[in-house]
Amino acid sequence: MASGVTVNDDVIKVFNDMKVRKSSTPEEIKKRKKAVLFCLSDDKKQIIVEESKQILVGDIGDTVEDPYTAFVKLLPLNDCRYALYDATYETKESKKEDLVFIFWAPESAPLKSKMIYASSKDAIKKKFTGIKHEWQVNGLDDIKDRSTLGEKLGGNVVVSLEGKPL
Repeated sequence: MASGVTVNDDVIKVFNDMKVRKSSTPEEIKKRKKAVLFCLSDDKKQIIVEESKQILVGDIGDTVEDPYTAFVKLLPLNDCRYALYDATYETKESKKEDLVFIFWAPESAPLKSKMIYASSKDAIKKKFTGIKHEWQVNGLDDIKDRSTLGEKLGGNVVVSLEGKPL
């Protein structure tokens, strides 16, 4: 069931910026988003970029020690969100980077919020063409351990995520 919610152009711009790996200067790379949250606008009519809920590549090693843990801390405990996370991981064969679309719907979120986010998910997913990994998460227990994301990315072949062994 579609909710009639539309996707703000800024959301699409953020996705395209994260998806395209053009050769960049070190300064441009620092501004690249590592993770970003999206929420519904106050009137529940649009999916928008959530202000100040992001991690930039340049933050890592500066204000952010571990990007995965910092990302998990951005998620609200009592409401739903959509997120894009640019996962850097290693398999036994190679290093990889993939965007992961996450639908965060914690058990403690209000039922109305869960319903509107669930029914609006297709609207945002349709705009995110080429996403290989989608993950619905229903609480901190499902996401706090990085090995769960490792499994989503490649099963038991993933040996590290964000430089940390699994």
